[in-house]
Amino acid sequence: MKEYMSQLGQRARAASTEMSRAESSVKNQALLAIADAIDSSVDTLKIENQKDLQAGKDNGLDAAMLDRLELNDERISGMSEGLRQIAALQDPIGEISDMAYRPSGIQIGKMRVPLGVIGIIYESRPNVTADAAGLCLKSGNATILRGGSEAIHSNKAVAKCIQQGLTQAGLPADAVQVVETTDRAAVGELITSSETVDVIIPRGGKSLIERISKEATVPVIKHLDGICHVYVDAEADLKKASDIAFNSKTHRYGVCNAMETLLLHESIAVECLSALEKRFADKGVELRGCEKTCKIIDCKPANDDDWDTEYLAAILSIKVVTDIDQAISHINKHGSHHTDTIVSENYTLARRFLREVDSSSVMVNASTRFADGFEYGLGAEIGISTDKLHARGPVGLEGLTSLKYIVLGDGQIRE
Repeated sequence: MKEYMSQLGQRARAASTEMSRAESSVKNQALLAIADAIDSSVDTLKIENQKDLQAGKDNGLDAAMLDRLELNDERISGMSEGLRQIAALQDPIGEISDMAYRPSGIQIGKMRVPLGVIGIIYESRPNVTADAAGLCLKSGNATILRGGSEAIHSNKAVAKCIQQGLTQAGLPADAVQVVETTDRAAVGELITSSETVDVIIPRGGKSLIERISKEATVPVIKHLDGICHVYVDAEADLKKASDIAFNSKTHRYGVCNAMETLLLHESIAVECLSALEKRFADKGVELRGCEKTCKIIDCKPANDDDWDTEYLAAILSIKVVTDIDQAISHINKHGSHHTDTIVSENYTLARRFLREVDSSSVMVNASTRFADGFEYGLGAEIGISTDKLHARGPVGLEGLTSLKYIVLGDGQIRE
């Protein structure tokens, strides 16, 4: 296994050199060729996917996991369309910014460059293979993709389309490699391959990401949880508050930018909960409240663990707070630094919330569900980072690059 993963890394490192100097037009040709190859391979992709689905059923995967695993016509079309959208995005590589003259006469600026070799570890969704490959390709990186064992046949089939498109455009096929073994030892080798891999991006459950964060010797771009909050201030428009809270929780349950805790200023708690209780009940949302909440509506008492839980389900914790200070303190203590929203017509307080809440996305009068690369205008995203280095928030093309200083002179020497 060590030798196999070392060979993948060495080939990726060699390919990354070629990718770093590839012209935008060539990278776009490859993306479009991969999209065409996927469109031409629908039947093959579905046949290979059926092998994974059947194995998943035999191994007792639950319905939610099988749904994430499935490649139907719509999802296959979505993969190819996503690649075409990436091709249409502006190429960040080579972009120069912040040029300025120094007293010596030299000019100093910054140039955007690829990270190099990116290892991506993910579970279930085989469409991630195409999405991740497309983003890494456009940003001039090589990538090693290690999907879950439950999607091995699907991932291999998608990889063939990717390598077909790369070859057709004259780019190295090794720029995108899928780990073709289900041996779990491959993950351990990948995350410690510091000589050939520049960064690891895990996408999956909390246990996977915790393991990688603890064991990796390669830098990791990650997020563990999506414990997102909506705080309804005393000066909130209650119609806005009701709609934002309802959408943040019920638009989709199993996503990292769904609200898990609703915080209500005590002066508007009764009125706000009166508007929301029936709406949540109609959607089958289980409510768990603090002592004050339980006196206002019929709900289960929340315990200490509820404030620190990412439910990813139709469950919502509710806490009544005395003021914005208590709300911010609660978010910074119990949140996961993902996405948090204030609903208020007082923009002085809203600006305080923006400054003081320590999260990768902080919002005013908007649903937490907008924390998404596409909604932010980034195009596709590789994931959402709650780290502070090197990328934070939705990670699109720019998040897969770095900056280096460039200096332009005309014969200057340092005295």
